Amino acid sequence: MQSAMWYLTRSTGIVGTVLAVAALVWGFLFSARATGTKLRPNWWLDLHNWLGGLALVFIGVHVIASWLDANSGIGVPQIFVPGTSDSAAWPIAWGVIATYLLSIAVFTTWPRRLRNRRWWRVAHLGSVVGLALGLVHSYQTGTDASSNVARAGLVALAAIAVYALGLRVFGQLDKLRSRGRQA
Repeated sequence: MQSAMWYLTRSTGIVGTVLAVAALVWGFLFSARATGTKLRPNWWLDLHNWLGGLALVFIGVHVIASWLDANSGIGVPQIFVPGTSDSAAWPIAWGVIATYLLSIAVFTTWPRRLRNRRWWRVAHLGSVVGLALGLVHSYQTGTDASSNVARAGLVALAAIAVYALGLRVFGQLDKLRSRGRQA
């Protein structure tokens, strides 16, 4: 039987990934103005921010549980420096980089009015890369990564995220086309 830390590591990683995808989807829907009119925009923005913060909390617990699990082989250097793992350098590195990118997106949300809007947008869009790297980390790491259920879940999460990204990108393209016709 696996240890409690193994279960805690896996469950917090899975929940953190689902929450990160949900935050990304809500952010894309909100920024594409595809959220409808029943709820105020502030509600959608608050939900997006709450999901992102909660995802980061679960990812933090995932990292701490990985470190506390004696069988994981994760130490302090592996938590903070990408590529220092002996057994699975790249899969762990993807997780470290993803955590940094998601953290940057979350922690630059609150003071966004104090900074240049373009800088905030670039830092915030890094979360898309962070989520992609997090999905790769999930696919390559762990004992359950080779199961068909885990792979199907990752494909479903990736499909949902790509769909929301498509709504956002194609919505922007439509706006650019309509502006070109008006000019």
